[in-house]
Amino acid sequence: MTKRVCGPSKYSTTSRYEPTTTVPSIHNRHTPMQIAIYGNRRQQSHILSILALIDELAANGVDILMHSKLYNYLHDNAPRGFRVARVVADDEPFDASMAISIGGDGTFLNTARWIGSRQIPILGINTGHLGYLAACTMDDAIGYVPAIVKGHYMVEDRSMLWVKSPGNEIDWPYALNEVAILKKDTSSMLNVVTAINGQHLAVYRADGLIVSTPTGSTGYNLSVGGPILQPSTPALVIVPIAPHSLTMRPVVIDDRSTITTTTDTRADSYLLSLDGRSTPLPADSSLTIHRAPFVTKVVHLTRDYTFVDTLHSKLHWGS
Repeated sequence: MTKRVCGPSKYSTTSRYEPTTTVPSIHNRHTPMQIAIYGNRRQQSHILSILALIDELAANGVDILMHSKLYNYLHDNAPRGFRVARVVADDEPFDASMAISIGGDGTFLNTARWIGSRQIPILGINTGHLGYLAACTMDDAIGYVPAIVKGHYMVEDRSMLWVKSPGNEIDWPYALNEVAILKKDTSSMLNVVTAINGQHLAVYRADGLIVSTPTGSTGYNLSVGGPILQPSTPALVIVPIAPHSLTMRPVVIDDRSTITTTTDTRADSYLLSLDGRSTPLPADSSLTIHRAPFVTKVVHLTRDYTFVDTLHSKLHWGS
């Protein structure tokens, strides 16, 4: 496999149209490769497989960093011992050549939050349900460890969203999938006044409004009738949830755009959801939504990966 060595690139408009198709910086051969592992605690039927992955990584000279919650779960439930180089808490700084997410797409999103802006590529191992981000099987990952250590994998940049709300504190104001404005309860519909780059777009009278990245287009966006976007598409989708008017349709816009919203509701507040993490905001709170200054890097183990293959396998198209 022909490969080019490059460091984590800064997200810029000149490189955003093409996914990274080469490996990130290869670790110094005299220094053990460090891989960080994150996983949910619903792994009872996968504990032996996780231990096998740990063994294979160690056998190939990898130093393992493990998130504290997964470490504690395995420590309490694994039938035998295992060794890691370091246990890392949520807010503890660390660095690694790669992160491994063990679970489903929800776990991958939590892993991306744990990684933050460090630009560490993430490999998603699917032990959950439908997985677009966590698309690799545990058996494939274990078998591919020697190739991973040699740097034989692909990395694809995925754009993220950044939300600001004057006067409101938002814990980790970034989203890989979507930003959603939602009703807090069963109260009447929201009125979401929306503008793009300062120009009024519409007042969405609906149960909510979603702003989705291409990565999130196969998630919440798809379930409310939004379009599927190829992950490298430089675009965002604005889609209402159960709009009062049938003329309110999904809109695809340039991802360099800035979206502003003000939400009116008869209730005293509404919910701001970032990748499923909900925060109540006072009624009439305004939001500014635009592309984040960093990306999430997604690992693919084979360079013949295509998004069409993912649609075939997950949506059963072409069968």
